[in-house]
Amino acid sequence: MKEIKAIRQLRHIGLVEGTSTLLLFFVAMPLKYAADMPKAVSIVGMIHGVLFILYVIALIRAALAQKRPFGWSAKVFIAAIIPFGPFVIERGLRREETELAASVSD
Repeated sequence: MKEIKAIRQLRHIGLVEGTSTLLLFFVAMPLKYAADMPKAVSIVGMIHGVLFILYVIALIRAALAQKRPFGWSAKVFIAAIIPFGPFVIERGLRREETELAASVSD
């Protein structure tokens, strides 16, 4: 049961963290350079940093709860540092969550 909760938490934090990355790149940075509003990057950047740390913590929890190999963790981590990566990896994480839930209910 804790395995399902850990992967669900990883998925949700990943989506929020991925959204913060896109806001940073496509809203805050253009505001900084095009509209001379550097405060936008400071605020969104700090939020993104906190969310990234939470993502890494959630990744470690999920990897330990599911006893995943290092390669799995590396793949999920790399997805977090690539724009749109968390959205791409989310599909596989959702499938893993569904499979875990099905195996528990059997």
